Order: sequence, then structure tokens, then C-alpha cells
Amino acid sequence: MEIFSQLGDFILHFDKHLQEVIRDYGAWTYGILAFIVFAETGFVVTPFLPGDSLLFAAGLFAHRAELNVWILFFLLTAAAILGNSTNYAIGRYAGHKLFRNEKAKFLNPANLAKTHAFFEKHGPLAIVVARFVPFARTFAPCVAGMGAMPPAKFQFYNVVGAVLWVGGFVFAGFLFAEIPVVRDSFSMVVLGIIGITLLPFVFELVRHGWRARVSRKER
Repeated sequence: MEIFSQLGDFILHFDKHLQEVIRDYGAWTYGILAFIVFAETGFVVTPFLPGDSLLFAAGLFAHRAELNVWILFFLLTAAAILGNSTNYAIGRYAGHKLFRNEKAKFLNPANLAKTHAFFEKHGPLAIVVARFVPFARTFAPCVAGMGAMPPAKFQFYNVVGAVLWVGGFVFAGFLFAEIPVVRDSFSMVVLGIIGITLLPFVFELVRHGWRARVSRKER
């Protein structure tokens, strides 16, 4: 439980932790941020790493001139593209072996089924849409690889999604940094970001539950 508590603190107060990283590592901060973005999207076992909040916080510090917003945009976009490409390759060559354990925390058949349903609803655009949904963006490229989506088609949507995701959150942090609630209550902003990005999953769960109730009544 202590690990999850520390992880929650890391995500909710990422602005404070990023301030410490910038102070201690200087220009190496860009590499650290790029690795986190790559790992969150590239390794199927790391969906818990910060994504949206990391990008937003990076943009906030770019506004304070402690980081360069254009270096962030191009470097983190490249990391996101490479991450998804790695995840796609994992799915293509080893995906079906990863989601066998029903008791696994993240890599379980239930999460795989949810991501498959996500693809059924959105088609290839799921690669773009999933960028903005925690956990889905980690599993979606793997599922695309498992489903043998053509590499050229995958890369097109991969690049579009990475540009929109990284650009959207980095430049949002950069532009909205001086709004009092953003400047003074970053943890509330992060909770808001998490809440908004989880809305599609909540909607699907509610709709699935409603359909199940209707189906039982009809019987």
C-alpha cells in the first residue's frame, strides 16, 4: 500500500517533484521526461506512470522559463511515437502471451477485452483517441499489433495521436500557467485532468451496466 501511496503523491504533486528534478539534473531533465513518456506508452507493464500530468507540468515549467517549450514538444512527441511503436511490436510478436493471467493487476484478459471494445467502437482512430485515456494508451498499441493492423496505417495514427497529445497538454500547461488555480493548486488540476480523461471509460461502464440490467429484465 505504501508503494501506491508514494505513486499517488508522485502523480498529484508532480510539479514539486519536477522542480526538484530540474534543480538537481538541469538539462538531463529533458532525457528523464522523455524516458517516462516512452516507458508509459512503450512498456505494457507501466500504465501507472504519469502521462497527462507530466506533460502539463512540463509546459507549466516551460512558461517559467525553466524548460524550453519547443524542445519539450519535439522531444516528447518523438518519445511518444517511439513508445507506441515499441508497444505495437510487442503486441505483434508476443501480445497473446502477455494477457493470459486473469489475476494479473494490469495485463489481464478483462483489460484486453475493454481495449478490444475500444477498437471496435473507434476503429483505427482508437490509436489517436486512446492517447487521451489513461491505461488505454498503454494497451491500445499492443492490441493493434495483436490484431495485425498494417504498420503504415498504425504509424500514421501513431504520429497524429502523439502530436495532438503532447502538443495539447504541453502547450495547455504553457498557456494556462498563470491562472491562479493552476499556479497554486496543481493537485486539483491533476485530479481534474484524470477525471476528464477517465470519462470515456466511466461512460462505457455505465452503459454496459445499463444494458446488462435491461437484458436481465427482458428475460
